Amino acid sequence: MDPTVAEGLSYNEIKLLLALDAAGGKASPQDLISKYDFSIEVEVMGAASWLETKGLAKIAEESTMFFAIGDESVAKHGLPERKAIEAIDAAGGKIGMPELAGAMPGGEDKIAVGWLKRKGLADIVKEGGSKILVLTDKGRDSLGKKLPVEEFLETLLKGPVAEKDADKSIISELKGRGGIIREAPEVSREITITEEGMRIAKSGIELKREVTDITDRLIQSGEWRGAEYRKYDIHTFAPALYPAKRSPITRLSDQVRQMFLDMGFVEMSSDYVQPSFWNMDVLFTPQDHPARDLQDTFYLDYPSSIREDDHELVECVRELHENGGGTGSTGWGGEWSKEFSESAILRTHSTVSSIRYIAAHPEAPCKAFSISRIFRKESIDATHLPEFTQIEGIVIDENANFDTLISIIREFYARMGFDKIRIRPAYFPYTEPSLELEVFFNGKWMELGGAGIFRPEVVAPFGVKHPVLAWGFGFERLAMLKWNIKDIRELYISDLDTLKGSKVF
Repeated sequence: MDPTVAEGLSYNEIKLLLALDAAGGKASPQDLISKYDFSIEVEVMGAASWLETKGLAKIAEESTMFFAIGDESVAKHGLPERKAIEAIDAAGGKIGMPELAGAMPGGEDKIAVGWLKRKGLADIVKEGGSKILVLTDKGRDSLGKKLPVEEFLETLLKGPVAEKDADKSIISELKGRGGIIREAPEVSREITITEEGMRIAKSGIELKREVTDITDRLIQSGEWRGAEYRKYDIHTFAPALYPAKRSPITRLSDQVRQMFLDMGFVEMSSDYVQPSFWNMDVLFTPQDHPARDLQDTFYLDYPSSIREDDHELVECVRELHENGGGTGSTGWGGEWSKEFSESAILRTHSTVSSIRYIAAHPEAPCKAFSISRIFRKESIDATHLPEFTQIEGIVIDENANFDTLISIIREFYARMGFDKIRIRPAYFPYTEPSLELEVFFNGKWMELGGAGIFRPEVVAPFGVKHPVLAWGFGFERLAMLKWNIKDIRELYISDLDTLKGSKVF
């Protein structure tokens, strides 16, 4: 036993060693507070941390995730789809969209329709040129019993539920609804004395107050003459000095930007606030697509709408949606709403930057990129944020094809240091063919974004005569790959220790 270690122990460290010895060698902070002379957990853990650095104690932590009710009103008053099912049943098993909106004010009907379709509780059919919601057999069966998600919400009203006891599919659904449930992690800690710590505890050390700081009051009063002084511990760690440096996120952004500039691209941009017309309609996204639902998109109250003054373009987009215009497509059918297309939103993808750039630069050759912040109504967890960044790019070239697109993607990630990637088919309303990109990370494949060739319905209004390659990559997920980060939230938490410890290059 090194005597200098024992001599350098603080009052709280000695107190904790003696308490652990009395408790049989290990105890939780709560036990130490209730049975020994400790007042708060910070006092216990502060002393325990110092003892651990000196090899006199060990700290064990175990975190358990629980789920609790976030918005009780939804759990108590019913899910939107439940209200819609009851409204449809009251109307005789089918109801028009306007009638449902009247029965569910505040835009709740739009949320309900999306969930009815996803769960197979109702079908949308056309009658006399109007869209009608009709209950399916599954929807009628649900009238007399609760849906699994409703039963789970009733359980949550009684108290939190551990993650191991919860159905993963139900948790995933509720997280996507924004705010209905919340994560409530609980951390249990246990402090164990080491053999060296036990030897010091039984060596006869005394618990006594010692002076650690020499003050003017101590000197002037003369108390210094009879005071006990804590021995200076030359083995304790000293604070490190760190040079100023840019944030890792800023450095990665600059690296991606320089990479595209070196490849001959120009940078493009667009405003955060966009009309649905440019964010959705011009990109040939149908007006009843789930991406437009309130639970997926941030709609603005002010301004609530943004008008597009190019009437010729508006009519062209209307025709493309309703009958395909002159592209040979059948369009989406139905009646396209100009009013709905004017809804003001926070842009949900940076593809809006691409289509606005194409509108201004329709001629080949053209290569452009953006590193842009986008917004989606996502619940915050280890892999999702409601506000994140997308790496967007387009190429217009008469010789461009799907092989060209895949080559650009592989070249980009190879330059970023990743070569273990795979491409799989995907579907997006505005590209055909389409693909999704995945990179192998932490023993599994992580999706990083999508890409494809813009459909004729997208580029036709702007007179583009050549293929347009387009992609959108996840910026934060790229950062997670580079630095082996498992929780996306770590990228935006201002933790000084993490920032200080990051590499300069």
